[in-house]
Amino acid sequence: MSTDLNAFFKAYDVRGTVPDQINAELVRKVGNAFVAVIGDGPIVVGYDMRPSSPELARAFADGAREAGADVTLIGLCSTDGLYFASGHLGRAGAMFTASHNPAQYNGIKMCRTHAQPIGMETGLAEIRDRVASGETLTADTPGSLDEVELLEEYAAYLLKLAPVSGRRLKIAVDAGNGMGGLTTPAVLSRIDAEVFPLYFELDGTFPNHEANPIEPENLVDLQAAVLEHGADIGLAFDGDADRCFLVDERGELVSPSVLTALIAARELAKEPGAPIIHNLITSRAVPEIVTELGGRPVRTRVGHSFIKATMATENAIFGGEHSGHFYFRDFWRADSGMLAALHALAALAETDAPLSAVLAPYTRHVASGEINTSVADQQAILDQLEADWGTRPGVSVDHLDGLSVVAADWWFNVRASNTEPLLRLNAEGKDEATMQQIRDEVLAAIRA
Repeated sequence: MSTDLNAFFKAYDVRGTVPDQINAELVRKVGNAFVAVIGDGPIVVGYDMRPSSPELARAFADGAREAGADVTLIGLCSTDGLYFASGHLGRAGAMFTASHNPAQYNGIKMCRTHAQPIGMETGLAEIRDRVASGETLTADTPGSLDEVELLEEYAAYLLKLAPVSGRRLKIAVDAGNGMGGLTTPAVLSRIDAEVFPLYFELDGTFPNHEANPIEPENLVDLQAAVLEHGADIGLAFDGDADRCFLVDERGELVSPSVLTALIAARELAKEPGAPIIHNLITSRAVPEIVTELGGRPVRTRVGHSFIKATMATENAIFGGEHSGHFYFRDFWRADSGMLAALHALAALAETDAPLSAVLAPYTRHVASGEINTSVADQQAILDQLEADWGTRPGVSVDHLDGLSVVAADWWFNVRASNTEPLLRLNAEGKDEATMQQIRDEVLAAIRA
């Protein structure tokens, strides 16, 4: 096969442009290889609102059936809806989505039964290599195909995990023309709330703004809607609705680290002493608060495969990433933007206080956000940074993921992108001045 599969078989998923990289012919081969690698047990397939998604999902199902697997199509769903189906039905799964990527992209997120992740080290490389080899598995009897609707079961299950009761809430929601436009009405219609919808129309061309709420410019409309309607809270979902970001009643953006700390506190109230996972660029407030509440913070590398693997080995009750991914043991250790949103809504509904006051105890430090810089030699710069900073008094250095330098009042991490010639800087300080000083000094060294 002449196509360079490494261009779109990524660390955790398959993602590329349609039709030059991702097309029905290729996807059929991926479906066949998926079954050859993980076994011919039944699988479940879902897809997002991108124009190419239904055809690609069918092609994957055809390839899997050719290999002997029975396939259940659940149709339009969020990525956490696919994880729910995998856990609820006890089946391996495939979700067709390119998350927040622009309209010309599509891709596949795959998992084993009960939403166990598949990445390069856990099967994806074997699937890629089998596709490249041209091998096809042909069963004596093709698998069956059926279709089911699981949206109502999904909504009921999430509200069982995070019931919302108390005062009536006014909620502004920006679905970004992504799958939140399907899941939000199904879930929030079951609680006492007035919802102000933005861009709920499923449209994979993203006519209003990118469905990527980690970028502040994509939250401007939600901030305005919160203020216009006097909403208690704003929720923003990415394209496949597995991530969630918050806006408070003042229209201010809420750090995902703050939401991580809030949910950690709620989960620790249910299971005192439990382990809580956080990645190494999450705010220092998260391990501080988890420790103060009697939990055990566990630090990991960035990336869902590391989070999920560590959750399994530690039997952690919850994990959070600064990118807006939140993982729940009771949700098969998978990430769910909607379940994270429900925790925020539940905490808010239990009190008469505004969201900013509810979150104030979890807001302790000032972060830079992630700053990316194109560089010619990533390792050379990392080595120079360590030489410059590693011998300074009162600092410690580790290499869990790139280079982390930690002091009493600040820390920074610089790590290399897996797919681009970039270095990613995150810095945090006890106050704005401290953070800016560290950020600017490290950036100057990177860009020198």
